[in-house]
Amino acid sequence: MSTSRLSHLKFPIPPARSAGGSDVFGVFCSLDSIEYNERNSLQGRFNVQQLIDGTRDLQIHLTQEQLEALDAYQHALVEWNREFNLTAITDDVGIQVRHFLDSLSCFQALESGERFSAKKMIDVGTGAGFPGLPLKLLCPGIKLTLLEATAKKIGFLEHVTAHLNLHDVTIKHGRAEELGQQPAHREQYDWAIARAVADMPILAEYLLPLVKVGGRVLAQKGEGAPAEVQRGEWAIQQLGGRVRRLVPVELRGLAETRYLVILDKVAVTPPQYPRRPGMPNKRPLLPKAS
Repeated sequence: MSTSRLSHLKFPIPPARSAGGSDVFGVFCSLDSIEYNERNSLQGRFNVQQLIDGTRDLQIHLTQEQLEALDAYQHALVEWNREFNLTAITDDVGIQVRHFLDSLSCFQALESGERFSAKKMIDVGTGAGFPGLPLKLLCPGIKLTLLEATAKKIGFLEHVTAHLNLHDVTIKHGRAEELGQQPAHREQYDWAIARAVADMPILAEYLLPLVKVGGRVLAQKGEGAPAEVQRGEWAIQQLGGRVRRLVPVELRGLAETRYLVILDKVAVTPPQYPRRPGMPNKRPLLPKAS
């Protein structure tokens, strides 16, 4: 595969090297088939078979361009992480499973006939862009806002979205409690999504004020999701939400079961929510003890 096909990504593309020093490894991929060929390599940096197999398990068939973009994203993440501590997960398989596959599992939240395309989506506490950017790479029609409170991560997000030539992506430096009270963002989104941000009573106060009535919240959670949702159900109701369903997710390479927690926005959020920054975490919305 020539590097000219990847020039629009604007990342350095070192040649692939085998143990003997020659350029040998390779990936050929199409909508229906992605498989290794021992002559040429996708950018020659990362073993992407785990990613290919894992997306197939999710009923996702990556195109060559999508796989190239994810590979370039991974390269940028590894390079920036050497100076900016963007993620504790730095090995190839870890990035592909715990970042990319975990992000792409959000497509399982969609029901028959539903699409993310053309929807306004905000990814709260996105960190290095997960899950929002992998979703955007596979579904370019998403109108995506990435919200992150850490300045060094904002720099990376600006870099990677520019170099992947992604459009309709807005990057906001701030907190969900602040955006949730701003007319430009309050109840403006079709989807609010978050991964590993906070416990469910807290997370509901971050996300539900951002979603329009009729929209949805998607929270990625671990094995404790059923108990978390039960603990957060009162807060969800107070904020205008209702639990729609929990979707268990099995990812190749992960022993534990993950969950997608999906909430419906069924009523307008009361104006006092979200409370000022820090309050949702300090005093989560919980029912008073009787």
